Amino acid sequence: MASSSEVTPTSPALPSLSALAEHTARYVEAGLSGAANTAKAYAGDLKRFGAWCTAHELEPLPASVDTLAGFVTHLAQTGKKVATIQRHCAAVSKAHALRGLDSPTDDKKFKILLEGISRVKGVRQKQAPAFTLAAFKRIVKGIDAQTVAGQRDKVLLLLGFSGAFRRSELSALNIEDLSFAEEGLLVDLKRSKTNQLGENEEKAIFYSPELPLCPIRSLQSWLKTLGRSQGPLLVSLRKNSHLTDRRLTDKHVNLIVQRYLGAKFTAHSLRASFVTIAKLAGADDSEVMNQTKHKTSEMIRRYTRLDNVRQHNAAQKLGL
Repeated sequence: MASSSEVTPTSPALPSLSALAEHTARYVEAGLSGAANTAKAYAGDLKRFGAWCTAHELEPLPASVDTLAGFVTHLAQTGKKVATIQRHCAAVSKAHALRGLDSPTDDKKFKILLEGISRVKGVRQKQAPAFTLAAFKRIVKGIDAQTVAGQRDKVLLLLGFSGAFRRSELSALNIEDLSFAEEGLLVDLKRSKTNQLGENEEKAIFYSPELPLCPIRSLQSWLKTLGRSQGPLLVSLRKNSHLTDRRLTDKHVNLIVQRYLGAKFTAHSLRASFVTIAKLAGADDSEVMNQTKHKTSEMIRRYTRLDNVRQHNAAQKLGL
């Protein structure tokens, strides 16, 4: 039996409650902040809300129901869209949640006000249009892949369309995210708008029988031009098409898409067109969702651009 003078083994010192509280606060903030692009938009919205409150000598945090009601009424009267107003409200709600405060957005009367604004202004959002497959093929075939810029841009368009990528996902791609095989290419999607926790997600890209339209062969040529095995996949160029190691921003991804497709299109058109063209070709929602990583069929319906009433209509199947 050990004497009272002997030292017995002890467990490692546990962190103090105050230290744990600091870590907890950091994790909570990360959980509430959301995607980087969303956080950036929220920051701008909160800045606008704060400026409006200052001009009217009102307290922005915690904000009263009357204060937020006045602000959203101001936004509505100055022509802001319903989606923009809703995003401002979400930003205010997040700011309150981060500080453990009750949000005025939860008030029943305030919700009635938002519903009234939606009814008066309408909630139909402007959507990025889809292109036809024939037009897309013609544009891609017209790109001069003998130049460094043309080579990169061709990869961006083909990968963005065939993989139904968001522009933020295209911008974030690294060479080490790519796995080539006989069957095609697997792209490891580290994070996305709908996958903030970094769960394992992959996109499959397949070979095209038409060499000028093959996303995989175009990508392999681009990798040879890059001459490295890791780092950003899509990079900016200096004058005279000299390669840099600077990642293309999602804003530049959008500008490149518009350069080839036209000003009315956006990088989001690559994704919307994937959904629309796949659905017209007979793909079911689960097949589309396996590539887009949407969580519900409702989102697929929102993304499908079938504006032509004759394009996709059950009246064609009546047998008359």
